[in-house]
Amino acid sequence: MKSILKKVGLLVLVVLVIMQFIRPDRNEAGYESVAYFEIETKPTPEIQAILKSNCYDCHSNQTIYPWYANIAPVSYWLSHHIDEGKEHFNVSEWEQYSDKKKDHKLDELIEEVEEGEMPLDSYTWTHGNLEDDEKEILINWVQNLRKKYKPN
Repeated sequence: MKSILKKVGLLVLVVLVIMQFIRPDRNEAGYESVAYFEIETKPTPEIQAILKSNCYDCHSNQTIYPWYANIAPVSYWLSHHIDEGKEHFNVSEWEQYSDKKKDHKLDELIEEVEEGEMPLDSYTWTHGNLEDDEKEILINWVQNLRKKYKPN
């Protein structure tokens, strides 16, 4: 039995070492990838700060990676979270959304923030939580922004 455990342990160690050399793609298009979104939506500096510190890492084409993002299997886990976040809402793709889709995405943003689903707990563990006053400021801004995209 000990022999099998040693072999399994050695195999796991070899796999983990190999994983360090096979890295997922990084999401680093740069801050300019959110420029269209910010030009069109005109966030205040306060809203920009909230978006930058709580949203853009997973919901744009630019992520600021923490040091531990270089260590597998965490790198794979983070890559999956980012891909999934961008699949649901990607401000770097804002220019390609129709007004109807923009309104829908903003409505979802409000819902997710109000329900405490966003930002994810796993994100807030290392980046800090979105405070209640920040949530209120963000939600109010998004509610006003939605008026721009609602059909007449």
